[in-house]
Amino acid sequence: METLYSKIGPEKLRRLVDRFYDNVFNDSQIAFLFQTDKSVVRDKQYKFLTQFLGGPQIYNREYGHPRMRMRHLPHKIDEAARIEWLRCMRQAIDDTFEDKELGDQLYSCFPQIARHMQNC
Repeated sequence: METLYSKIGPEKLRRLVDRFYDNVFNDSQIAFLFQTDKSVVRDKQYKFLTQFLGGPQIYNREYGHPRMRMRHLPHKIDEAARIEWLRCMRQAIDDTFEDKELGDQLYSCFPQIARHMQNC
């Protein structure tokens, strides 16, 4: 079965994560949400997205079950932060993928999970 991960591949996914966090870390509305080591943040996101998109379970092996809602509860994520996070992801996808259909397919994975992370 072909997954989004197999369509994207690890190298392009890594480029996407790097572009995304370049956007996030330079965004005055949401950069404050990411106070830990930036390389760790990037690596965790890469590992999470790898398995979220149908690749190897590398996040689980290193960190256990993602429990994304619980892990995000300490951070104030309001509607504006959710929308900005999604904007940063959309921009990173558009900058990374020439195939608009694949980019749209990938982006469609994020609005629902971003809404789930919103906690205020």
